[in-house]
Amino acid sequence: MATATIIDGKDFAARLRAAIAVQVADLKKAHHLTPGLAVVLVGDDLASQVYVRNKGIQAQEAGMNSFDHRLPTTVTAAELLEKINQLNQDPAVHGILVQLPLPKHIDADAVIDAIAVAKDVDGFHPYNAGLLAVGGAGMVPCTPVGCLMLLKHQLGKLAGLRAVVLGRSNIVGKPMAALLLREHCTVTIAHSRTHDLAEECRRADIVIAAVGKPQMVKGDWLKPGATVIDVGINRITAPDGKNRLVGDVDFDSAVQVAGAITPVPGGVGPMTIACLLLNTLTAACRQRGIPVPEVQPAAE
Repeated sequence: MATATIIDGKDFAARLRAAIAVQVADLKKAHHLTPGLAVVLVGDDLASQVYVRNKGIQAQEAGMNSFDHRLPTTVTAAELLEKINQLNQDPAVHGILVQLPLPKHIDADAVIDAIAVAKDVDGFHPYNAGLLAVGGAGMVPCTPVGCLMLLKHQLGKLAGLRAVVLGRSNIVGKPMAALLLREHCTVTIAHSRTHDLAEECRRADIVIAAVGKPQMVKGDWLKPGATVIDVGINRITAPDGKNRLVGDVDFDSAVQVAGAITPVPGGVGPMTIACLLLNTLTAACRQRGIPVPEVQPAAE
């Protein structure tokens, strides 16, 4: 039985970062401008620490300035908002990212709202969400942008294709649907209240799984030849007692039906940081009134 093409997000992200580095070098030479990314981490969550460290390393490898701000779990909301205000005013900082989740005593929405719209490289600010909804040129959340890049690389033009987005979060589901609409797909957003979820998926040429439920999407949920983008990252205990990462898609059964599929790990995850760097480059150019370069990943 034929198996699906594996979409290598790790390789694509590496080539995208290399292309970004070329544009950053040109920006420095032509305009004496070095894009700067500030990441704010509250608390000592180990997964967040690793993620923030990787962001800093990859920003520096791309030739950008990386500014890490680590605050204790006990930081007050007022202190965190003051730190964001300082970064908003800092001309060396073009992008601000506050690592989520935040401690329960801090209102994440208020923190997101406090970030300057032009520096909101996560694309979470309501103003940027509104621009995306109406087709404007705002900042778009990194994971959906990465998913779209992988889809277009695999399929070329997406116009006319049926897409099902599993999940309706403000971070992935809703912006993903908006991006697919821009590409002229016919889009369905499905979620926990959707009747006959499997049947909705079987109608789709493209399935984006972003629900946070390990291996929920089975192979028999898929239309033969469909392209599957698995956004999920779930840690489970395997039968041998070892922990491993799996997606929201049951890879072993899906790979027998799909035409192409992203693995977990090595699929969407690496694209998120690469697109964060792309957003930072875009933000730096816009803040200086410089045309935003079109970044194309280096050839395979």
